[in-house]
Amino acid sequence: MAISGVGQNYYQNNVEAKRNAKNVNGTEKFALEKTGSTQELSEAEELELFKKEFYEDLSKVTNHRTVSNAAVNISEAAFKAMKEDPQYREKVLSLIQRDWGDSYAPRNCSVLITVGATLNEYRADSWPVGYDSEFDVRSQNSFYKRTSEKKDRQKGLLEEYLEKRARMKEFQQEALDEKIAKQELERSRLTKAWASERQMAKASSTYDANVKTETVAGGDSLLG
Repeated sequence: MAISGVGQNYYQNNVEAKRNAKNVNGTEKFALEKTGSTQELSEAEELELFKKEFYEDLSKVTNHRTVSNAAVNISEAAFKAMKEDPQYREKVLSLIQRDWGDSYAPRNCSVLITVGATLNEYRADSWPVGYDSEFDVRSQNSFYKRTSEKKDRQKGLLEEYLEKRARMKEFQQEALDEKIAKQELERSRLTKAWASERQMAKASSTYDANVKTETVAGGDSLLG
């Protein structure tokens, strides 16, 4: 599984700049710890640390083998609610474990979890792999996302197969069009030849009839 998400970027510019303070002797001293610190975290900094811890917890949740791709969208209100209520946090994690660990057979699926400030806002959506364009769109800016590398390879192979099939169909269509065009030309030639033969036969028949008529007429005059 390849792991990505907004959560990975939340912590690159965290509180490191504020964790160093000079002591009375002028030497640098780590001064920002959860207990006994000389400088307390701001509310925003505490929330960022909470997000980091939650991100790490999500990375430990395992997928059922039928879950090819998984993502979690979490609102700021949801983070604050989980931070203030540890029981709500544990309930959300439990629901995610349930939905990612569930079987989606007979088809592999992509599962998107949406977390809000209350359990009523929690939802899990799934799409069969290969028909999950909605998942791709809605999970672009997810807090947490993991995708199946195998699925990516399969998608590449599928696209290659579809491209080859499209080229083959195009070639077959061109060959069919050429065959039809040749058949039309041959049919037109045969029609013209047939019409010409009928015209010649008619002319020959008319000529023979005229000759017979003239011969009979000439014979009568001789007898007379």
